[in-house]
Amino acid sequence: MDNKPIEKALKTSTSNIRTSLNINDIKQSLAEHLFYTVGKPLTTATPNDYYLAVAYTVRDHMMKSWINTVEAFFAQKVKAVCYFSAEFLTGPHLCKNLINLEMYDVMNKALKEFGLDLKQIIDLEAEPGLGNGGLGRLAACYMESLASLGIPAIGYGIRYEFGIFNQQIINGWQFEYTDKWLRLGNPWETPKPERIYDVKLGGYTEHYTDSEGRYVVRWIPGRIVRGIAYDTPVLGYKVKTSTMLRLWKADSPESFDFQDFNRGDYYGAIEDKVSAENLTKVLYPNDEQLQGKRLRLEQQYFFVSCSLQNLIEMHLLKEKSLDNFHEGFAAQLNDTHPSIAVAELMRLFIDEHKMDWDKSWNITKNTFAYTNHTLLPEALEKWSLPLFASVLPRHLEIIYEINHRFLYEVINCNERNNVSIEALSLIDENGEKFVRMANLACVGSHAINGVAELHTELLKQHTLKDFYKLYPERFSNKTNGVTPRRWIMLSNPRLSKLLTETIGEGWIKNLEELRKIEAFADDKEFQAKWRKVKFDNKEEHSKYILNNVGVKLSPDYLFDVQVKRIHEYKRQHLNVLHIVTLYNRIKQNPNIEVTPRAFLFGGKAAPGYSMAKLIIKLINSVADVVNNDPDVKDRLKVVFIPNFNVKVGHKIYPIADLSEQISTAGKEASGTGNMKFSMNGALTIGTLDGANVEIREEVKPENFFLFGLRAEEVEELQSKGYRSYDYYHKDQELKQVIDSISSGCFSSGDSGLFRPLIDSLMFQDRFMLFADYKSYIQCQEQVNQVWHNKDLWTRMSILNVARIGKFSSDRAIKEYCNDIWKVCPI
Repeated sequence: MDNKPIEKALKTSTSNIRTSLNINDIKQSLAEHLFYTVGKPLTTATPNDYYLAVAYTVRDHMMKSWINTVEAFFAQKVKAVCYFSAEFLTGPHLCKNLINLEMYDVMNKALKEFGLDLKQIIDLEAEPGLGNGGLGRLAACYMESLASLGIPAIGYGIRYEFGIFNQQIINGWQFEYTDKWLRLGNPWETPKPERIYDVKLGGYTEHYTDSEGRYVVRWIPGRIVRGIAYDTPVLGYKVKTSTMLRLWKADSPESFDFQDFNRGDYYGAIEDKVSAENLTKVLYPNDEQLQGKRLRLEQQYFFVSCSLQNLIEMHLLKEKSLDNFHEGFAAQLNDTHPSIAVAELMRLFIDEHKMDWDKSWNITKNTFAYTNHTLLPEALEKWSLPLFASVLPRHLEIIYEINHRFLYEVINCNERNNVSIEALSLIDENGEKFVRMANLACVGSHAINGVAELHTELLKQHTLKDFYKLYPERFSNKTNGVTPRRWIMLSNPRLSKLLTETIGEGWIKNLEELRKIEAFADDKEFQAKWRKVKFDNKEEHSKYILNNVGVKLSPDYLFDVQVKRIHEYKRQHLNVLHIVTLYNRIKQNPNIEVTPRAFLFGGKAAPGYSMAKLIIKLINSVADVVNNDPDVKDRLKVVFIPNFNVKVGHKIYPIADLSEQISTAGKEASGTGNMKFSMNGALTIGTLDGANVEIREEVKPENFFLFGLRAEEVEELQSKGYRSYDYYHKDQELKQVIDSISSGCFSSGDSGLFRPLIDSLMFQDRFMLFADYKSYIQCQEQVNQVWHNKDLWTRMSILNVARIGKFSSDRAIKEYCNDIWKVCPI
């Protein structure tokens, strides 16, 4: 086929309406998309139709950079990053794409001439709930930074039809509802029905010798699921390149069985299709039941298999052999969820492409790198042997062989460094047998990293200590980061404008340039502008809280914020103990001087995590009492903001004065919310946990409110036999707080409602709230003192922003590129 006429037509087209920033061309494009793409006349067009027309117009501008990037990848000998993640919490696309294309202002003007409001259209966009929290949000930030740095990259994941549940609060309790994010369509994705791969599940294996004398294994599956690709371009900021998010949807190879239909078995006629599609219906459930565990394992294998088959196909389009596969792709495993990729790539090489074991293993190890995101032993994924064998019989054989060769090498190594063979084994044989996915990832990767300096050291010392003894050269730290394009430019336009007016716009692509505002930290005029930004943000977004929660907040309050997944180790209930402490003081002396504060909470509890749901109930029960007690005189307000997600985060991070990062030291891997708050001028009260340690080092100790035990002190206290009951009896104020909750003061006299939570604190207190309580309360008193010195508080706020440059995802991605992936911009 002669491509020249097509290329000429494309050049003519793309130089006109589809990529023009002329306001008249944009208006014409909007009108044409409404008519030709959405298929609606003006007389019947809905607000969502107008949103779709805007989105398709913006997508036209995105397509040129996407296609150019793809063409450049195939034309050049370049190495691409492949980011494997079970979650991508991208957030809404429209506003981010407008900013990265520098189209926001011209689109706003074009819509105004049509009598439409861009902000209202942006608010219409459904958020893709394709993740549970920080892990998926980090993946999304990294994809944007990869694009902004010009690195060729593909993000591989799952196109969940229903994302993380929508949360509603009814009578103080969390209720979960289906997230139908695709209900009104998704204009940003492009389905690729020709990009399909078969994925085997279940069944059994056959072993034989072929005609050439080679040992061969044939996997006879119990069923086959087909994966279909859906592609979404991810734009960089003011660059001509983009990355691609490729998500897989499950389907059946055969959609309809006419024999069943003709027999009158109408459900049976579509049973295979329904069963296959269920695989990507919903973000994996709480894995308490066997069926939930099976679904989760099948989901993880499904997207990994589709992705690796896709990469092999792409590689063979460029190269004649798979021998240099690892030179074409660097595959990053985002936590243990995709670690089955190690065994799957071996299977594809050995079974499908007839490569020998040693060559396959060398390529596999040099392809993969593994990021660990947890220190909690229960969060390191492992699968029971019978379940694993029933889903992936061939992979279990491959894992046994990997394990045999690996342990043989370790046992026969002259320098074993006193490692534990039991701890290194890919199979946990203590009682019921399990496949350890973190161990598989460590053995099958050439690099292993933690996500904060403290986290990485604790991995070396505890969680993965035997692997570190064996392979110290594989370990490094890559502290997390977040993209300033979303978390300052998009979510806080007032602060963004002030920064750019003061120091120029260089900070947007090089966050270290924020250091320039240090020179204005004591400038009274600049401080006044800084305070006005925060005041105006609080005034604007308090309306959202009033409309959605029914609580009116004054911008003059100290906004004390804790928004994150609800979990005992994150210690939202320690925050509640502080609120109850203040409330008890007011009840004892209604005229006591209290700093006016608004305590804002947000976050979701896993549906099967009863203690986390009880913490949400406690927050709301305390809010009901505190907000309505006349003795409080509106000096304290407590608010739980329902359904916290990226869109809500856009409103919350810019209004925070105080950021609560109060997890038990040694439990949080990194955290990224702490970075977003600091970027927006909040001061942090926190423990030396996760990235808090490095944030405090960067902003300096005098600009950080530190409390609580250190990680080594937590470990020492636990080893000596920690008795929370003793703290309860020794601290009279703590005793009053616990007694008031357990007596029914916040539950209409029902002393049994919060009994499970109180008992866990009194007789176990696994996350040491009682041990840290006194230090936390004293630190909050320091917060009050500084808050009343407005110039000092403002100075500290300015310096937090000025010194936060390290925590850009651009910096993190550069480190991955240089140290692990060995890739360069396209």
